[in-house]
Amino acid sequence: MPSKPPSTPPKIAAHALQMGAQIRARRKELGVSATVVAEAAGMSRITLYRIEKGELSVTLGAYLNALDALGMSVSLKEHDQPEAGDNSPDAKSWIPVRIRLADYPVLKRLAWHVHVDELSPVEAWSIYQSNWRHAESMGMSESETELVEALRAGLSSGEKGV
Repeated sequence: MPSKPPSTPPKIAAHALQMGAQIRARRKELGVSATVVAEAAGMSRITLYRIEKGELSVTLGAYLNALDALGMSVSLKEHDQPEAGDNSPDAKSWIPVRIRLADYPVLKRLAWHVHVDELSPVEAWSIYQSNWRHAESMGMSESETELVEALRAGLSSGEKGV
């Protein structure tokens, strides 16, 4: 039984669908049956069918074997850089995976009792919430204010305070 793919962002699923469609189009272009391609690639016809449908649970090796059987190869490239004015999320609204205390002086002062250099977003949000009355008077930088707003938007459960 095939393994379940991990949770996949829609953009990645779309790439897999596109790749599968290209593999199927190449097979049709060559006029070769799925059975012949599957045998040449050393897989079952069902696995080839799943590849052509862009299923992510099929192994990478199976995809590469199918490509090779059709005289195709993979070419890797970097993501396109976002265009100016596109609808991509603003960097201000991002929550970092780890928050370096050295980058946020108010948070560093509030987290004096924590003996680490980085915090998770949940830990940072908890410290801001617990000590907001002190944080307000410490004069946050613009980048720290943006961090607090991003944490509030992403982690707040609607309670009052920060």
